[in-house]
Amino acid sequence: MVFKRFYSITILLLIFLVACKENPKASATKKETTEEQKDSIAAPSEVAQKEEEEPFVLTEDNVIDFFFKYNKDLKDDKVRITTKFGSFTVQLYDNVPYHKANFIYLTKKGYFDNTQFHRVVKNFIIQGGNSDDQATADKRRAIGRYLLPPDAKKGYKHHRGTISMPSSEVNNPHMLASPFEFFIVVTKPGSYHLDGEYTPFGKVIDGMDVVDKINAQRVGKGDWPFKNIYITKAEVVE
Repeated sequence: MVFKRFYSITILLLIFLVACKENPKASATKKETTEEQKDSIAAPSEVAQKEEEEPFVLTEDNVIDFFFKYNKDLKDDKVRITTKFGSFTVQLYDNVPYHKANFIYLTKKGYFDNTQFHRVVKNFIIQGGNSDDQATADKRRAIGRYLLPPDAKKGYKHHRGTISMPSSEVNNPHMLASPFEFFIVVTKPGSYHLDGEYTPFGKVIDGMDVVDKINAQRVGKGDWPFKNIYITKAEVVE
């Protein structure tokens, strides 16, 4: 009986010792699993942060290089502009590359949509691409802040129907162009006193009667139309 009792006690001790040795290993395994779970949870967030990039904006430093590359493979050269008075189409000159690329780029970005012909000078020009709506300022901010160098020595004149780019009004002794705006000459046969100072970069090839309708609208102080004239859509066409 004593031997059997001793034997039973010995067996219980062995089981207890084995259980004690196994517990740390089990805890370690559980800890490792917990750490792996933490890693697996953190990993997607870290990947998302790495993949997230700053939105691209144009600046004075990158604009020339960007439009030089953008224009290399650019085949588009026509833009149709639609208003409540109808549509007209402009064709852009290939050898005025920065202004052409800029106009196509802004059109494809949807910038001109819902901007206005905010300046109408009788028998002279209509000027578009701006508005006092906050949405226009927001779009400009998202695209970037930059100016374009003048390119007025390609031999183009400001004939009637010419689309040209106004110079910026702020700190601009070199007549750098304001990239978000444009004007179209309505004078017959043209407004040649503008030659050499502004950059003609295309011409109206269809719908000049719509341009004339816009120019005929009643305006107030600062040549701003009494009734807003929105560009409802600007789109690249073949």
